[in-house]
Amino acid sequence: MTDIKNTKIGFIGLGLMGKPMARNLHEAGAEVTVTSRSPGPAEELAALGMNTAATPRDVASASDITMIMVTDTPSVDKVLHGDDGVFAGLSAGKTIIDMGTTKVRETRAWAEEAAALGAHYVDAPVSGGTGGAQDGNLTIMVGAGDDVLPRVMPVFDVLGQNITHIGDVGAGQVTKTANQAIVGMTLAAVAEGLTLADKAGVDPAKVRQALLGGFAESRVLDLHGGRMVDRAFEPHGRASVHHKDILQALELAEQVGIDLVSLKTNLELWQKMMDRGWANLDQAGIIRAVEEE
Repeated sequence: MTDIKNTKIGFIGLGLMGKPMARNLHEAGAEVTVTSRSPGPAEELAALGMNTAATPRDVASASDITMIMVTDTPSVDKVLHGDDGVFAGLSAGKTIIDMGTTKVRETRAWAEEAAALGAHYVDAPVSGGTGGAQDGNLTIMVGAGDDVLPRVMPVFDVLGQNITHIGDVGAGQVTKTANQAIVGMTLAAVAEGLTLADKAGVDPAKVRQALLGGFAESRVLDLHGGRMVDRAFEPHGRASVHHKDILQALELAEQVGIDLVSLKTNLELWQKMMDRGWANLDQAGIIRAVEEE
């Protein structure tokens, strides 16, 4: 494992993804300071030997690298700003890493704020779900200047296996946005295919097994298709988060002047999940929206 022993790392956001990621950093030898909106997860990690802090400002003050893993762009904004925000505890030479899925334009603006303080800002969104977070084999899409890479790559080596430096700040978020668009449409395609098989009187489980050996094979068909067949919708990645990501993708498309027709259609299914009260189901629960069609 990459040596990050005694590296002072702050971690903000201890949800389904953040808590196992913080644990992996601690087990790799980092001196980890954590905080979260609800006290339970922080108390759990404190019992393992991690430090806790009352505010994001305190986390940033105690850490050389402050990592953020929260739900959406407004949440990142709140963590960064205000008297108790990360920027208030930041000093020259320190680094912020946002590992959530955040809007591109805002990411680049916050990087400029960090630079004005003499600090570094890195966007490094991830893919791989809770399983990847727990096992330390996430896919990590890095947007950063070349000068900060030697500082952050050892941290990423602990958390992931497929780690790619895409380009400067914002490039990671562009990549993750493309990822979420592709995954969102693939989830719908798998749900529609399995529903078609079921309505035609053929066992969806056997159809999925057969397709895993052909051109339709994908991780979505394997993992999420299995959950669809088993009706296992306990959240590994919540539908509400993917709904947010599809909206972000369409916003970015508008900003760069393209019309993503298929993605607009895909949004209708995610919106139906929100309207039906299925926001906290796993992403595989999109099959319920398809079945209603």
